Amino acid sequence: MSRSAVPVKPMKHVLFLCTGNYYRSRYAELLFNALAPTAGVPWHADSRGLNLAAGAGNVGPISPFAAQRLLSRGIDSAAAQRFPLAARAADFAQADLAIALKRAEHQPLVLAHFPQWAERIEYWDIHDIDVGPPDAALAGIDAALNRLLARLGAA
Repeated sequence: MSRSAVPVKPMKHVLFLCTGNYYRSRYAELLFNALAPTAGVPWHADSRGLNLAAGAGNVGPISPFAAQRLLSRGIDSAAAQRFPLAARAADFAQADLAIALKRAEHQPLVLAHFPQWAERIEYWDIHDIDVGPPDAALAGIDAALNRLLARLGAA
């Protein structure tokens, strides 16, 4: 008696982008990876920065605002301990979906450094800490991720 194998969907990859890969994109990456399995979404997230030099004053591997919010949601990931990484062309090539966290801030950086990928990027409008309070930005990422997970789960 043979059993039919259950087809396994191949894992897809989403790339979150922000300026310094310290705050918004890191939070989006870690939260997405925590939520995707329970949402039944066979995707994995990574994140990168488009201008790490802009974050020269950042302290530690991840924003304390992002780390605290992740902890408050019960997410204590060792991945949060890596330091920011700069985007490379290979990151875009490996991504099934690339999302930059704020069009006005990130589209010019994409056009300057990765123009060949500019048309493939989805842009959100999540403010950085210099424009809005962290609670509002992180709540905006929460809501956008919930919409994204619903969309990917329905696909």
